[in-house]
Amino acid sequence: MLSSNRILTLDIGASKLVLAEFSLKGSAAPALTKFAVGEWVSESESESDNAPYIVATLRDLIRENGFKPAPLLMTLPGQTVFPRFVKLPPVSDDRLADMVAYEAEQNVPFPINEVVWDYQIIADETSIEHNALLVAVKHDNVKEMTDCVLNAGLEPDIVDTAPMALYNTVRYNYPDLEGCTMVLDIGAKSTNLIFIEENKIFTRSIPVAGNTITAEIAKTLSITHRDAEALKREVGFVALGGVYAMTDDERADRVSKIARNVVTRLHAEVNRSINFYRSQQGGSVPQRVMLTGGSALMPHMDTFFREKLQVDVDFLNPFVNVPVDEKLEAAGTDAAQLLQLGSVVGLALRRAMSCPVEINLLPPDLVARKALRRRIPYFALSAVGVVVAMLSWNIYAQRLSRGYEEQERTVKSKLNAIESVQSEVQRLHDEQRVEVGKASLLQSMANNRNAYARTIEAIREGLLPGMWLTKLTAQKGGAGYGTLVLAGTAYEDELLRAGSVGDGVGAIDKFLSSLIDAENSPFVKEGSSIQRTQSRDKKFRDFEIELRLQRPLGLPMAAGISDAERGETL
Repeated sequence: MLSSNRILTLDIGASKLVLAEFSLKGSAAPALTKFAVGEWVSESESESDNAPYIVATLRDLIRENGFKPAPLLMTLPGQTVFPRFVKLPPVSDDRLADMVAYEAEQNVPFPINEVVWDYQIIADETSIEHNALLVAVKHDNVKEMTDCVLNAGLEPDIVDTAPMALYNTVRYNYPDLEGCTMVLDIGAKSTNLIFIEENKIFTRSIPVAGNTITAEIAKTLSITHRDAEALKREVGFVALGGVYAMTDDERADRVSKIARNVVTRLHAEVNRSINFYRSQQGGSVPQRVMLTGGSALMPHMDTFFREKLQVDVDFLNPFVNVPVDEKLEAAGTDAAQLLQLGSVVGLALRRAMSCPVEINLLPPDLVARKALRRRIPYFALSAVGVVVAMLSWNIYAQRLSRGYEEQERTVKSKLNAIESVQSEVQRLHDEQRVEVGKASLLQSMANNRNAYARTIEAIREGLLPGMWLTKLTAQKGGAGYGTLVLAGTAYEDELLRAGSVGDGVGAIDKFLSSLIDAENSPFVKEGSSIQRTQSRDKKFRDFEIELRLQRPLGLPMAAGISDAERGETL
């Protein structure tokens, strides 16, 4: 677990990182114990191109200054967020969230599902309406920043915005301010204006800042952006105009005039913002200006705005009521660097106490990730409970299993004995069925013996002189043997004498007719016929006759008796 009395705060700018460590003691103000500033010079104006610089610079700050893991709070640059101020009618708290969500959809200049947004109700005792501060940022932008932090080995708990963090810093360190105060945060890529007046808050981001001065120097002097930045830091200041504009250094003179031109443009935008604040937000003219940000430290920047705005201009000191560790003071920490820590102090106050504005733009995937991590202890306890339950059940199941196995062995032993007896019974039953079938067959043949005898006798009595049988075949069909095939031979001359038409065929036909027409003949005319007759050596004649029986000779089917066995019996 990370120590709860230490926190890290990170302010991400357009070309600078400020990483600070604070110690927490109860409800007291957080104490600064360590900080480091890292800068880079990018040739690109794209925010996404800064990601590698952010990761590398943050890793270097952690490694070189010995920062240890702790809960992290971070800010987003003011130019990446969209603050909106809306007035809501007096409604109950349960409907207020729905109205804010509706206003967010109407006021955020992007589809609501493409942004991460949060809101703060600003209390105003003088009005019955609700004043809501909406802050939104494109999901891709905030995720890109948080991914940089994750890639550097840290994980944010809160994602605030630089203007809101500065607002909390001013409110805590200057609790007795009266009238309107304007904070002028001049950074590298943009200048953030924060108006602080009683229960009012208004912010605006102006795209004129330190990088604008660098770009104008590079363009005017025809040098690279990197060289222009180095020259600005070396000799740059804001020219005061008039006789004070001339110096002995020609380069410094040219750079100072370029800087003054850019700051003059910034002053014009500041004036427009003041007018908008007064006309649209009902605010007052600022009575004082507090400067902060890296570019605000450019020489004569405070003098310029003091002359232009005709109000008190001073640098914001974030450590009026916030202590600095004795080790830092003993080390002779540069006061100018401490003036750049306004945003990280505001972040630290978020963890130490309740603040006037508490915005959190943490991406949904990180919110879900942290929620899951908070549930892990409960999951672990649940898992332990499940494991204990499974072990208990396993022990019980093993005991049941051993009892079931014993019962199974007993039952199997009895089943084997029963199956042995059953097999013997089945064998005897099969033998009985075969014997019953044979008995049934023999009984059937015995019952039909007279029919066989009468049939053979009728054939014998019908034979003509000189005729004899060579073969008698019974043909099976349907319910029994219903056809007899007679094959025989006769003397040709005997047939001629017996024939009614003067030839042997006639005599055989006469033999067939006698079999069919005889009294009590077992044969029928339909289906009975001479199949073949053929003279052989003019002495013999072969013939074949098919006789259809009136009543088939029965040979019933019997279980266990094969056709071969029935044929052998016949």
